[in-house]
Amino acid sequence: MSETWLILGATSSMARALARALAERGDGLVLAGRDGDDLAALAADCRMRGARLAEPAAFDARRPEGFEALIARVAREAGVLNAAVFVGSMPDQAEIDADPALIDGTVIDSFSGPARVLQMLAPEIEARGAGTVVGVGSVAGDRGRLGNYVYGGAKAGFHAYLSGLRNRLTRSGGHVVTVKPGPVDTAMTWGLPSLPFMTTPETVARDILRAVARRRNVIYSAWIWWAIMLVIRLIPEPLFKKLSI
Repeated sequence: MSETWLILGATSSMARALARALAERGDGLVLAGRDGDDLAALAADCRMRGARLAEPAAFDARRPEGFEALIARVAREAGVLNAAVFVGSMPDQAEIDADPALIDGTVIDSFSGPARVLQMLAPEIEARGAGTVVGVGSVAGDRGRLGNYVYGGAKAGFHAYLSGLRNRLTRSGGHVVTVKPGPVDTAMTWGLPSLPFMTTPETVARDILRAVARRRNVIYSAWIWWAIMLVIRLIPEPLFKKLSI
């Protein structure tokens, strides 16, 4: 049965890596994002790699008036519908401290905007009795930390949403994979101090495809972050408040 993927935030480095891998196995791709020229170039690249379908689509998490048309476009495709969410924004915490209005955009980009699209897509997946949602969160959502607690809070909300959506879709044959990457060599981390255990977009894409095939629920990429975040979550709150992590 043919598969079509809606990729939100398709021009991010991780999304590009996944789109290329999906193209090479002949899947259909609707590549959604804000940069039309970049999306068109990515679509052409994916078609050359073997994608059955690869076309750009306009998507801005802060412009919900465009969501219905996006869902309608994907719903025209026969077969299994999947979605992968790579949308998010992470202003520096100091910038947010200086301008709390930045919280709104961070939450929309990293949680509520993508969740609204997935909520609209869910009935299509249920009606077809199959389909996978891949939601890319962050290890930052596992515990609020001094350096990025607004971004972490948004991703924690997204993680909880994906858990509930997984509970819903599994009843009709669908599935949801929550992906929690550690630091990835992308534009979001460029210019930051040296980060430990950094991974690559290609590695994250490989981990996603493996997790989808195995119907995993939650994965960490790289795997070592599972152990790191377990330790961080277990630190007692009185001690945690004294740490700068």
